[in-house]
Amino acid sequence: MSLKLRFELPAKLYLKDPQGSEYGQRLLNNAINLMDELGFELFTFRKLAVKMSSSEVSIYRYFENKHLLLVYLNCWYWEWVTYLIDIQTMNVKDNEDKLRIALHNMIHASKESKLTDYVNESLLFQVIMKESSKTYHISSIDEENKYGFFLSYKELVGRIATVIKDINPDFKYSRSLASTLFEMINNQLYYAEHLPRLTSLNKNKRLEELETMVNHFAFAVIKSQT
Repeated sequence: MSLKLRFELPAKLYLKDPQGSEYGQRLLNNAINLMDELGFELFTFRKLAVKMSSSEVSIYRYFENKHLLLVYLNCWYWEWVTYLIDIQTMNVKDNEDKLRIALHNMIHASKESKLTDYVNESLLFQVIMKESSKTYHISSIDEENKYGFFLSYKELVGRIATVIKDINPDFKYSRSLASTLFEMINNQLYYAEHLPRLTSLNKNKRLEELETMVNHFAFAVIKSQT
């Protein structure tokens, strides 16, 4: 039986946390599927209600608008990646091994897991890869930041930055490198699928090649500053 992982997400994102009810979990599952199918621009609560054989009113009991739903999905994904990294590095002592494991999980968090039965991580990653920039490249970013909407992302980046500093205490740009690595993973996979002339990855071997490339970039930069 699948585990029902539940993450603590910013309360101002929702009117009622969908993780806490069967209907809410079904809402998340269908929203991910429909947003992957249509894209964020064409996605509406009316279309989601039709897909769920439900009513718009019921959906609005959980979220005020689709932007907050998209932010919620991003937060869930950032928490998921952090969870995987924490579990896999729990008993690892070597800092370089910790970073390799963290990078591996940042890449392979895109694979569907049996740990949850209301979120398809593979489809969720497709949404994150295509739509995440619409979460924080917005005019209201500063106001939403005050509400803690991006705390999950900051904590994920902070974990990676700490490992980088543990490898090389003299490295000055640990947070910048950590966030760059995360964004690189999403962007390079997107390029491999849609804009292949912007990446060196082979579409058919992109995960394997991406992991090699990201490790190469990360350790080359970290060890260049001593």
